[in-house]
Amino acid sequence: MSKEALFNVLNNHFSFDGLKVLDLFSGTGNISYEFASRGCENITSVDGDFGCVKFIKQVTEVYDFNIAAIKSDVFKFLEKNNNSYDIIFADPPYALDQKVFESLVLLVFKQNLLNNEGMMIIEHSKYTKLDHLSHFSFKKSYGGSIFSFFEINQSKK
Repeated sequence: MSKEALFNVLNNHFSFDGLKVLDLFSGTGNISYEFASRGCENITSVDGDFGCVKFIKQVTEVYDFNIAAIKSDVFKFLEKNNNSYDIIFADPPYALDQKVFESLVLLVFKQNLLNNEGMMIIEHSKYTKLDHLSHFSFKKSYGGSIFSFFEINQSKK
């Protein structure tokens, strides 16, 4: 339900064709597949678990998706990356400390990884508060999950 709601929000902001997407803490790639099935042809999935990355590569091959699956610590990947993206989606483990969530946002904007009209989305629990951070735009709650949205030119929706 929350994934469907997320893509309804994104549908109002983007045409998926041609978007460059970064999926952080991608796990088994569920969000990456959703972007690919909607026409995104440039998707990078990053996860630290070898099994998850292997699985994404297998699914990508079966369905002929254009997803680059990378095994890496997310923070190390972001520090070394010099690409920019239209959408950056992150689903860190909910149990991570508040400061880890905050540092993820700060690092993305410090490294200029988001395109001017782009959007960063972080999925987190109701116990994590991110609306005080720079570039915060709005949030949507779905049960125990919250999506916080960040933009270069935030609009406080």
